[in-house]
Amino acid sequence: MINGTGHEVMIRGVDRRNPILIFVHGGPGCSEIPYVTKYQDILEQHFTIVHYDQRGSGKSYHFFEDYSHLTTDVLVDDLLALTDYVEGELGQPKVLLIGHSFGTYIGMKAAAKAPSKYAAYIGIGQVGDHVMSETDSLNFVIDQAKNAGNQDDAKLAEQLRESIMQKEASTPRTLIRKYGGAARVIDDNLDYYTGFVFHPEYNLFDVIRYVRGVAVSQPTLLEEEAHANLPQIVRKLDIPAYFVMGQYDFMTSVHAAKVYFEELTAPKKEFVIFPKSAHYPQFEEKEAFAKWLVQTWSELAS
Repeated sequence: MINGTGHEVMIRGVDRRNPILIFVHGGPGCSEIPYVTKYQDILEQHFTIVHYDQRGSGKSYHFFEDYSHLTTDVLVDDLLALTDYVEGELGQPKVLLIGHSFGTYIGMKAAAKAPSKYAAYIGIGQVGDHVMSETDSLNFVIDQAKNAGNQDDAKLAEQLRESIMQKEASTPRTLIRKYGGAARVIDDNLDYYTGFVFHPEYNLFDVIRYVRGVAVSQPTLLEEEAHANLPQIVRKLDIPAYFVMGQYDFMTSVHAAKVYFEELTAPKKEFVIFPKSAHYPQFEEKEAFAKWLVQTWSELAS
């Protein structure tokens, strides 16, 4: 139990004395537990890795629980409580906090609220200014659709421009994915399907909970993210900050992340680009990502 509700937590590694990584999944509501183990075998040799399904997500969705008041502040407090639990359970004083996609919204707020708990913050597919990122995504889809001769896709996307500017719509993720702005090296949708069917972490009942959790949490949390702009909420971190982006990421645009990075104040900060990836550099270039993370930890610990 974390803050009064059951949370699914997966901890993997070869030596509990290794430094701890806590991954904060995105979505909102999109647990990575069903498939992530296939991508973190190298990291498990160097770190103890913690994944958890956030309140109302995946196996942490409970059918008779009220999620009408779910906010990012609630998820931040859950993350901080989880951090305390993991540090106590594994006997480690601090952890590396890693957010992915929407998880960077939660992770940044947690790192700003309780910096003493973390050795550093790493944002993969970092959220930046909402309208800027969505406009970048929209322009990408329109350009790619026109280049491919798909005028219907281009027209559909263009019709959303005003709604995106008013924070009433987002660029369709199906179109971003179709034109390579989500993944270049992997098939992220296929990973979910095979994870649900073949991996032991989830069963059919858990898949139902996953689908229900996404339906319940996404509308509320995405609306909050759109209207409570992260670069205005977290302007400063008191710990080292790393923004890690895939070159072709248009789920959360590289441009918007870079602008946020330049505005952010932190004692140390680094903007890292993985050249073959889109939204999932930790999976699409897992060897290069693992090498970078091991080196980064070595520098932090020295």
